[in-house]
Amino acid sequence: MFVTMKPHATDAEFEAVVERIRSLGLTPHPISGTERRVVAVIGHTSGIDPDDFAVLPGVAGAMRVSQPFKLVSREVREEDTVIDVGGVPLGGRDIVVMAGPCSVESREQILETARAVRGAGAVFLRGGAYKPRTSPYEFQGLREEGLELLALARQETGLKVVTEVMNTETVPLVAEYADVLQVGARNMQNYSLLERLGAIDKPILLKRGLSATIKEWLMAAEYIVSKGNPKVALCERGIRTFETMTRNTFDINAIPILKALTHLPIVADPSHGIGLRAHVPAIARAAIAAGADGLIVEVHPRPDKALSDGHQSLTPAEFESLMRQARVIAGAVDRPLA
Repeated sequence: MFVTMKPHATDAEFEAVVERIRSLGLTPHPISGTERRVVAVIGHTSGIDPDDFAVLPGVAGAMRVSQPFKLVSREVREEDTVIDVGGVPLGGRDIVVMAGPCSVESREQILETARAVRGAGAVFLRGGAYKPRTSPYEFQGLREEGLELLALARQETGLKVVTEVMNTETVPLVAEYADVLQVGARNMQNYSLLERLGAIDKPILLKRGLSATIKEWLMAAEYIVSKGNPKVALCERGIRTFETMTRNTFDINAIPILKALTHLPIVADPSHGIGLRAHVPAIARAAIAAGADGLIVEVHPRPDKALSDGHQSLTPAEFESLMRQARVIAGAVDRPLA
């Protein structure tokens, strides 16, 4: 349920609505960015009559939200959320590009990659310092040293840093270094981690789980937003299907469906979506055409020697070519590349 205030409702009238919600044992959640002030009512509202709020002074109306995901639904907030990442907008009209290696391997590797992707037009540097791997014997990342190297690359290039956080214990450390904290596919339903991220003031990039439905994905986002952090972007990275010719099956359908269901920004990961270097640009172009607000692309100066995901990482020259194509597709759908 959410309550919409009249355009000229006073602060006192708004506070009276908030107190009324609390008196019913429910949680008020103000929604920012709308022309009128709106407060979402969180909790078991099935026995509450919306008219109980509609008659209060300053209230324009109250209605139930039909979707189980409340705060991230377009029913609550019609306009797109735009997340300010240190002056760079994530969401809205501009399409942003995040690029970099799967894993931070060395000072030389991350600086070389950062310079290359910045030169091609990326505005975010992606790179894993903590790497959850299927096998315990594979490279697990440089951890805090990797975070320090990402910060060094940011200092030199001006790129914003997006990197993965794996567990609740490392949230403060990763948040100290990263501009955007990424939740990987394997952690999409790690509810302790999601709730912890809801308590910090940092943008979150929430990847879709390996076999998650769109509804489950949006409910995961709801965990973060309901705990107080509205700065959430969704990342479609492909799902696991019966197909074996590609790493995953990139769900292009999810992008327009999400655009209709949620106000959150949507980022596409074509690298994991198909897992084949030669075909990453095609999926990236399709994602932009479908309405994605951003791309996150794996780039490595020497993919054949990469410690992880070299098979799906573009070379700097291939990434530069992709960026030229991306600008053309973005222009065709009347959107600029940030």
